[in-house]
Amino acid sequence: MSDVAVKPVPVSAEPAARAAKHTADRRAILVLAAGIVALNAVLALAGLWVPFAWFAIVASFVLLVMICERLGRMVPLRRRAAYERALAFGFPALVLLLWQFSAQTGLINPTWFPPPTRILAGLWDMTVRYDKFSQTSLIGRPWLIPEYFGRDGLAGVWTLLSESHVLATISRVLIGFVLGSIPGILLGVVMGVNQTVRLMLDTTLSAIYVLPKIAIFPIVMLIFADPFGEGPKILVVALAVFILMTINTMAGVRGIDRVYLMAGRNYGANGWQMMRHVILPGAMPVIFAGLRIALGTAMIVIISVEFLRARQGVGYITFYYWEVLNPEKMYAGLLVVMMLGVLLTYLLQWLQRRLMPWQR
Repeated sequence: MSDVAVKPVPVSAEPAARAAKHTADRRAILVLAAGIVALNAVLALAGLWVPFAWFAIVASFVLLVMICERLGRMVPLRRRAAYERALAFGFPALVLLLWQFSAQTGLINPTWFPPPTRILAGLWDMTVRYDKFSQTSLIGRPWLIPEYFGRDGLAGVWTLLSESHVLATISRVLIGFVLGSIPGILLGVVMGVNQTVRLMLDTTLSAIYVLPKIAIFPIVMLIFADPFGEGPKILVVALAVFILMTINTMAGVRGIDRVYLMAGRNYGANGWQMMRHVILPGAMPVIFAGLRIALGTAMIVIISVEFLRARQGVGYITFYYWEVLNPEKMYAGLLVVMMLGVLLTYLLQWLQRRLMPWQR
């Protein structure tokens, strides 16, 4: 029986190389972290941290970014989502801590830039306090709903909700957003597939788009019998959303790959089938990108309108506290605006995931 030489199976060097890379990343992270500590400690011990505060902050931020990049390379795939969430929420928390520290050390003027703790205290006071003069509150005192429902039924609950500044702003934004986005999407689809309509309306829409929406608000007020009611506020939001959605939808439809259109025609799709199965799904990513931009524009427009002509709404109370020189509650109002923007954006993303399951 002859001996058969068996060649050894080569062991992949990839795990070893990955381990060496992770080791190098750990060392770099330690060096960079030590650099952040050393830089700030040297400046503090020398009594130079305050004069060179912005240099120290910017340098520390650059080093922190380098640390996070190396941490990202070490994070396993199953924990990638948690790492990205930590970055998304950790950096704002770090900014707030820096803001608090800067206000307490006098790096910024706490009179006009109060620390986050004072802003949160002002937000709490706005939340629990009921203004008897204007008969309004920030969120409508939901803790009193059982009492009012037991006494007056649904009418009592509506009385509580109608006093809410937040609900007033959200209702104006959502109604205007829906009234503007649906016609804008429909007209954008028509302009995308029909060259004649596109040539007729494109220049006009481009001219109207550059107009400041708050500048046409006085004209919009003249259209309604009650110029100080809800109609003008909602209509100016709808106009801003309509222009944006028309332009974005038209761009989305025109950007569809011609191969998909040819494939639909070759399979015998009629006009409605092409619209439902090819054109709308193909333009959907751009449409939702436009919806996010339009939603932010709607928030900006309604807050500006509430600055000028409203007796209820988050914009109104923000401007009111600016007028009476109460910066804590003014910043609290701005914080509520940002929270509403984040909440509405997450709702729009949830809707996008439901309508575009193929992107999961």
